Amino acid sequence: MAKYGAVAAGDGETARVAAEILKSGGNAFDAALAALFASSVAEPVLSSLGGGGFLLAAPETGKPLLYDFFAHTPRRKSTEVDFHPVVADFGATTQEFHIGMGSIATPGAVRGAFEIHRDLGRMPIKDIIQPAIELARRGFKLSPLQAYIFEVVGPIYMATPECRAQYASPANPDRLIGAGEHMAVVAKADFLEALAHEGDDLFYRGEVAASVARDCEDRGGHLQRADFERYEVIKRSPLVVEFEGARILTNPPPSVGGILIAFALKLIAGTGLGKLGYGSFAHLDRLAQVMALSNQARVESGLNLHPESGAEMLLDPDFLARYRAEVLGQPASHRGTTHVSVIDRAGNAASMTLSNGEGSAYIAPNTGVVFNNMLGEEDINPKGFHQWPEDKRLSSMMAPSLIQHPDGLLVALGSGGSNRIRTAILQVILAILEFGVHVQDAVELPRIHFERDVLNVEAGFGEGVGEQLRDAYAQCKLWEAQNLFFGGVHAVEYDSAKKAICGGGDPRRGGVALAV
Repeated sequence: MAKYGAVAAGDGETARVAAEILKSGGNAFDAALAALFASSVAEPVLSSLGGGGFLLAAPETGKPLLYDFFAHTPRRKSTEVDFHPVVADFGATTQEFHIGMGSIATPGAVRGAFEIHRDLGRMPIKDIIQPAIELARRGFKLSPLQAYIFEVVGPIYMATPECRAQYASPANPDRLIGAGEHMAVVAKADFLEALAHEGDDLFYRGEVAASVARDCEDRGGHLQRADFERYEVIKRSPLVVEFEGARILTNPPPSVGGILIAFALKLIAGTGLGKLGYGSFAHLDRLAQVMALSNQARVESGLNLHPESGAEMLLDPDFLARYRAEVLGQPASHRGTTHVSVIDRAGNAASMTLSNGEGSAYIAPNTGVVFNNMLGEEDINPKGFHQWPEDKRLSSMMAPSLIQHPDGLLVALGSGGSNRIRTAILQVILAILEFGVHVQDAVELPRIHFERDVLNVEAGFGEGVGEQLRDAYAQCKLWEAQNLFFGGVHAVEYDSAKKAICGGGDPRRGGVALAV
């Protein structure tokens, strides 16, 4: 039985650091923040202090709160910008991303970490950052997943001399670091050490803000010192939806992932999904219908362009009733995100999702920190590139979530995976609440994803089910194995009645769960 708590994260080093903080007397929020700093070292493409994210906090006493420290658009647009495409190779497909100084939005990770610590932390911030300092200075062996991600987005991290130098293989400077090779980033260790002593003003009012603003002016970026100085963490009440006797808490608008999960749950509620048998054709057919209808409703409501009004329409009873009738009446991109879930022995819960996009290929001087390319992210710029509104918080599909059940069950969960985030989280919630599946099994069970009229079916369902789906859907892709395409849900479960804590790390995205 866990004595201190449990953590689930996307890398062994990230999970180890968070677990150490729990064992040292830190609470769930201390551990989550330690994971944030450690992941910026161990998961350098997916997490960065030059990016942002969201943390859903549920203190053992007090109201749950969503901390929005995602990227923010610049206060003014430059006329001449460094903004250019690169092509990433996923093997079966390629995808175009945009990088350069003109792709950088104001990062929020550092301000978010310090704000959360001021509100909820127990340990000194120096102690929370120290494991990441040690990790960056002494180095570690890069995991196979992180090496694969470097391989996919290689053109980005080979695009500038500073990125090439920082992430080159120790065996061959002409290629990026590979699986099992030793990686240390001394510049990042030095910067983290300074940050631990000087606080977030170093980043937002000091040398970092000054040097980035200067580089943006000289090299075609949008950011000014005022963008850093005026950046604020936004504290929001989480979106709450009742489902099967439990409360699901998730990321509210202007982000869209949480509202789409809530919409899907409301379509499914009371339809008897749990009686269909997990993984049966009837179960997956109904789930695919819900995904298709969610996509349709997302367009009809204008959610991408107007998140607040779109969310209001999606949860309107009449709007829901029309879509629910369709559920019951009909016949049966790899974004750079990572997630951390932590629950401690007192019942404090933290669910945190982080992103740096794919990275802009710009490293702020003397920091080792790669800045984001959020202004070059197609799916969070629905009006087109360079059409973003000035001085606005960007929307996101990220949806850190919590399940609160009246019988004392508490689950913290979330996922990486761009548009697959919402369907991955939805399927884990359904596995736990509709089918009574244990958290680790719920994370590992095979999944489906329906988008752009294509039903993707992961390997692992019962014999003949894939063929039935292929016959029923005009476009159906049967995958031969588990794949990170289907997200990476990392979840921790706390049963207050039994005083038992356990976790599930998603093997699709290098997941590691530790109960300590």
